[in-house]
Amino acid sequence: MDQLLGKTFNDRYQIQSLLGRQTGRRTFLAKDLQTGATVVIKLLLFAPDFTWDDLKLFEREAAVLRSLNHPAIPQYLDDFEVETELGKGFALVQTYIEARSLQDWIQSGRTFSEEELRAIAKDLLAILDYLHSRQPAVVHRDLKPSNILLGNRTGNHPGQVYLIDFGSVQTAIHYGTRTIVGTYGYMPPEQFGGQTVPASDLYALGATLICLATGQNPDQLPQREMRILFDDRVTLSSDLSDWLKWLTEPSLDLRLQSAKQALKALETPRTLVKGQPAGSRVQLTQTRQMLEIVIPPRGFHFGLLPVIGFAIAWNSFLVMWYGLAVASWSSGGWFMALFAIGHLSAGLWMVWGILFDLFGHIRLEITESKIFRASEILGIGIFPLIADRRDISRIEMTPDTYTRDTEGGHFRIPPHLNIWAGTKRFALGGGKGNNESLTLPEVYWLAEQLSQWLNLPVDRK
Repeated sequence: MDQLLGKTFNDRYQIQSLLGRQTGRRTFLAKDLQTGATVVIKLLLFAPDFTWDDLKLFEREAAVLRSLNHPAIPQYLDDFEVETELGKGFALVQTYIEARSLQDWIQSGRTFSEEELRAIAKDLLAILDYLHSRQPAVVHRDLKPSNILLGNRTGNHPGQVYLIDFGSVQTAIHYGTRTIVGTYGYMPPEQFGGQTVPASDLYALGATLICLATGQNPDQLPQREMRILFDDRVTLSSDLSDWLKWLTEPSLDLRLQSAKQALKALETPRTLVKGQPAGSRVQLTQTRQMLEIVIPPRGFHFGLLPVIGFAIAWNSFLVMWYGLAVASWSSGGWFMALFAIGHLSAGLWMVWGILFDLFGHIRLEITESKIFRASEILGIGIFPLIADRRDISRIEMTPDTYTRDTEGGHFRIPPHLNIWAGTKRFALGGGKGNNESLTLPEVYWLAEQLSQWLNLPVDRK
């Protein structure tokens, strides 16, 4: 391409230097002889490495830039056909932004503090929100350090951020295209199959920020189950690390879905639990990968005294009766024996209920793959319920309600939550046992936390 240096295209744009090259394309710095401004010219020639996909992407880039107007994105200026001694082709002219790429900054040895990473992330999310909010949505598909420019530091800000190179852009959310573009290490799994959505750009953003934090390309970092492992190479807060893991979640269903949602999550740490009612002993733990709710044992209280007294007397009587029943079995009193055994079982369940009230707890756990609920005592889980995390579809919240029993009377159902995963109902609160009850403020609080973590609205009954 040296023979193009000094050439003037369209009687106006004089080539000055080569900025970069990709398969089928070359990018030059040029001077606009009419205005004296420095511009960028992208040149696509019908060379041996030319493909029709190159032309399709080139035309799409020109059309997209023509429709955009954002201070952090190069502006479309002109496009035309060219004919050179190297062959025919097309040229796209856009404004020149005087700033270095993040890739250049990394190679020069610059490091980025957590505050700078957060500032860069917010600026890029604002750009992506602009692109993804277009009709149709504009998905960049090749967001990486070399395609992001960063100006010099200004005060406490790391510098103005710009997004360039729309040569891989997609202008609609559909699965019809099978043109696989992007850069290994920054592409989410779905992009390898030709599927791209706005959340695909969010993955690339997370991978880019991981590169800034570690100084290494993501494909150089270890992985497990397609997740980028970087914790041991950074000194970031757990909040920011969890957020980056959420952005680079391999599963599209579990990843942040929009730039607005990602910005809200960045500004509201997920590990911070707010609004827990005073006096509540419910334990709520949440990270990006897991949410756990434990309703602890209430322990001894005076309301248990009559229950314990009755249980002792009842079970003493039943044990004695059971002894008589066993003796009568051998003499043909099998009906009396079965009756006694049945009542003894009921008595043992009463004892189990007291023990659970004293030492048991309810645990609900939601991970990246499953939702699980069980009553547990001394490390033993009873009545476990499990479902696929992807089946979670609804959160129901019900305050105090009253219903009729079979005899026409009314009884109270305490406030409770239901999390539905398919046809399975995972309940919190609403039970008769002390460990299964929640106060109304606790139900409201847990409903809000679950709604934010699962990104689902609360259906209030």
